[in-house]
Amino acid sequence: MKEIEVLAKTDNLRVRIMALEPREVAGWHYHTQVADNIFCLTGTILIRLQNPDEEVRLSPGQRCQIKIGRVHQLENLESEDATYLLVQGIGVYDFNVVGKKQLTLR
Repeated sequence: MKEIEVLAKTDNLRVRIMALEPREVAGWHYHTQVADNIFCLTGTILIRLQNPDEEVRLSPGQRCQIKIGRVHQLENLESEDATYLLVQGIGVYDFNVVGKKQLTLR
């Protein structure tokens, strides 16, 4: 994932435009204090979630909210960059990498 533009950044909120390169897969991760709100701008983005296992496919104009602590990853399904608006908050940002499967988060 690469950051394209920072629209807002405070101690408790981040709003950024992000891009995934063609067929790029972001690793499994979670956040302990912030929820992710992902708004697809271009391309097709597949979001995989755990606990319970779920897949959400976003096209431009669609949104997915990922709750605090839920393990997830993103994949660009297109042969061109896919971009999305990422709103994270309200809380201190962190990025916790996990293996392919995370059984329990407390």
